[in-house]
Amino acid sequence: MPDKSFSSGGGYRWLDAWALANVVQLATQKFCLRFLTRQIDPCGRQFDQMTQAARSGVANIAEGYARRATSKETELRLYDTAKASLDELAGDYRNWLLLAGQLPWSETDSEERAVYATPLDKAAFSDDVERNAAAHVLAQYAKFSRWLDSKDPTVAARALLVLIGRTTLMLSRKLERTHADFVEHGGFAENLTKDRLAARDAAHAAAGDAPVCPKCGKPMRKRVAKRGENAGSEFWSCTGWPDCRGTRNIAR
Repeated sequence: MPDKSFSSGGGYRWLDAWALANVVQLATQKFCLRFLTRQIDPCGRQFDQMTQAARSGVANIAEGYARRATSKETELRLYDTAKASLDELAGDYRNWLLLAGQLPWSETDSEERAVYATPLDKAAFSDDVERNAAAHVLAQYAKFSRWLDSKDPTVAARALLVLIGRTTLMLSRKLERTHADFVEHGGFAENLTKDRLAARDAAHAAAGDAPVCPKCGKPMRKRVAKRGENAGSEFWSCTGWPDCRGTRNIAR
């Protein structure tokens, strides 16, 4: 998938997890408006908690993806927060069913399997992103509307448990891939330092004042000793460090 994080106003709009989290948020808002009566929720706290948890899922996916270019650590943390918020929301729907003396669908139930197996459309828009992304979310909602808009709150709650489960599974996989990418390629600050050092090494090489390593022949860079009797003094260190530990003294 092409990187649309900057050029197209937010690459998160192409994520299946973001689209499905939006479906969950819309369905949760409708659920609360239809079924959280004054008798059930006299102070409105459950309404606030459920709708805010659903909103947090969407918002943290978007913010996490937006930070992917500058902080993998922040990206990971925000995806994890989105997952935790959706897990909290699932607990509310589970409790709703228990209060009604009902159980979630089983894994072998035909309705659960239908909700779980219903595929999402791939996001395919290249212009008017804001409008087309919104249309995409509504199209995905329509795929599940016969369950989510059911007059029976237990049907809607059960379907939402399945959709939340699908979304958190997507987020778990996203966390795994992002973590693996961080381990392999490093983070923004680390790579920024590498780029700065590489530019400095290139400048030394161009000026002809950087010697080559006596061990491996790579160009060397100036470093400052941090400990020992030579602490604070400059020396030449191989740019292949730590694989190569060749050094040279700097002529005075």
